[in-house]
Amino acid sequence: MKIRLILFLYLATIGICFSQSAMQVGIAKINITPKSPAFMTGYANRDKPSEGVLHDLWAKAIVLSNKQEKMIIVTTDLLGLSHQVSEEVAEKIQGKLGIERRQLMFNSSHTHSGPMIWPSLSVISEYNPADQKIVSEYTQVLVDKLVTVIVNACEHQEPMQVFVGHTSADFAINRRALAAQKNGINLPGPIDHEVPVLKFMNASEEIKAVLFGYACHNTTLMGNNYLINGDYAGFAQIDIEKKIPTATAFFILGCAGDQNPEPRGTVELATKHGSTLADQVVNLVHSKDLKPIKNELQSYFSTIPLKFKKVPVADYQKDLQSPDKFIQRRAKLMLEAYNKGWNTETYTYPIQGIRLGNEFRMIALGGEVVVDYSLRTKKEFPGKNIFVAGYSNEVMCYIPSERVLQEGGYEADSSMIYYGMPGPFENGIEEKIMAAIYLTIKKIK
Repeated sequence: MKIRLILFLYLATIGICFSQSAMQVGIAKINITPKSPAFMTGYANRDKPSEGVLHDLWAKAIVLSNKQEKMIIVTTDLLGLSHQVSEEVAEKIQGKLGIERRQLMFNSSHTHSGPMIWPSLSVISEYNPADQKIVSEYTQVLVDKLVTVIVNACEHQEPMQVFVGHTSADFAINRRALAAQKNGINLPGPIDHEVPVLKFMNASEEIKAVLFGYACHNTTLMGNNYLINGDYAGFAQIDIEKKIPTATAFFILGCAGDQNPEPRGTVELATKHGSTLADQVVNLVHSKDLKPIKNELQSYFSTIPLKFKKVPVADYQKDLQSPDKFIQRRAKLMLEAYNKGWNTETYTYPIQGIRLGNEFRMIALGGEVVVDYSLRTKKEFPGKNIFVAGYSNEVMCYIPSERVLQEGGYEADSSMIYYGMPGPFENGIEEKIMAAIYLTIKKIK
């Protein structure tokens, strides 16, 4: 009788602790695989639509709430969302659920084996009217599905304890280092192999969701691949869900702008990298190395203007005669904008911060952010447990650091052609973004 009483009191104590620290959590997913054949994005050398589906693509939503605050994270197995898509979804969700913009975060895995999201990277393709209709219709269907998955997550919430931990994976390399050699030896560039992991467990001790991040391009499969899939991140999520059948796996892409998987080039390698990442995550989830997160939430969203270097109009006029079709297309965009009086001097850049308890913070930056921002933020805010995510809310172009700007090359300069941007950013971009990161961290405390 005494043992039963002790056991009852112990279980009651666990229940009280769980209820005090638990958040209300809702989880939902929706299939966003395009009808095949579909026009793919990410590689400019593709000259035909997709030829099949290797595995499905998903949009997933997780909502966290308490009596004071609510926060929604949406992940997509896509190259990236356009400003139009993310803002249209945000406006519809605000109308339906009263969610403020700061409470809604999007992140894309940046798979290069997914469908075109119009008008992101529109310069890489020139569609006829029938093809343009197909691409545009998918984009509108995507908006509707993102709204649906968010609403579904909000409608199905239950108390869950959230835990946080960290592991690592080592298949990411700094791809810019491949071109930097001394005495025939590749010089190592900066990398970030950290893998943050969040576990969501309900009162029955079922693991309902696993959220994990990594800073590496989803480019294991290259331009000769015509099968729709989520690359290593897609395989990792599938693997985690197989090993933890009660869970939905969410992938958040970090500052992967200059980070590539190595080796790369085949489905087998994409599967292997995904399995490597999944094994690390699952092992941590089942370990005792995770720390419970307090039931506290905070978020902040802002925008800052980023300036482009001024390019003479005459240069674009010359580019119209370039033998390079991509340079021609960018020049047409810029000259049309110039002649219509549109602003091509700055880009309105989104920065977001979220805090879970005092145990985890995430800074969400738009665009293809290079790894320097992650490494610098963690160095300058030790003890804050910060994960810096790139590819968040919208993917407009590469976001170089000062180091990358000075070195030049693809991420700093030529990539802007394919994104249809005026040219490289002005010097000082890193300090401007870091100042905004400082303010964001201050706002979320």
